[in-house]
Amino acid sequence: MTADRPVGPEVDASPASRPGPVVLDGRFGRVEKLDPAHHGAALWDAFRGDEALWTYMSQGPFAAEGAFAAWLEERARLTDPFSYAVVGADGAALGIIALVEIRPAMRVIEVGHVLYGGALQRTPLATEAQYLLARYAFETLSVRRYEWKCNALNAPSRRSALRLGFTFEGIFRQHMIVKGRNRDTAWYAMLDAEWPARRRAFERWLSLENFDETGRQRERLNIMMAAVGHATSHAS
Repeated sequence: MTADRPVGPEVDASPASRPGPVVLDGRFGRVEKLDPAHHGAALWDAFRGDEALWTYMSQGPFAAEGAFAAWLEERARLTDPFSYAVVGADGAALGIIALVEIRPAMRVIEVGHVLYGGALQRTPLATEAQYLLARYAFETLSVRRYEWKCNALNAPSRRSALRLGFTFEGIFRQHMIVKGRNRDTAWYAMLDAEWPARRRAFERWLSLENFDETGRQRERLNIMMAAVGHATSHAS
């Protein structure tokens, strides 16, 4: 209470670290700094011909490999977004994921610009990449708020946010103009206090015991996340 007016609790105001060119190893693959020379050809193979993949992106699709390569080179040079490749166990790049809207002073960062080729979609690695990057953001960069934003019309992305343990916070109306069209933006976030329970759910889902001999999941991640979210809300 200050001058008889409520204020928020004091927090550690030291800034978060900025993302860097790390390699985040998992059981199904890894996440590493995007390198067009190393990842470009495989990413073109992963994305080409799939125009729907670019529907909600601010750029693309690309009709020719040269235009895609130029975009990838530009993307790799940026520090915000800071882009990573999602690489399979065989060493081939299958997708791109980025940390964006980087605000170290506020200890806030967003995961976004997610492009998963068809071979990566709906695989354990697709989820593991999200887990690896969230763990990096909370435990290495020391963020206190991890955001997910998407076009409010992008139903798959909105389902993914909830499945991955983010909490829906609302719609920003007429938030952006993308490719000449209005975009209302759905906002989601995960907080540092919520991360330990979310991490346990991720690791339980990713464990060997959760997959049968054919590689199919035994329990669904959205159910696990809903359970820990319910427990966290009651504990608070």
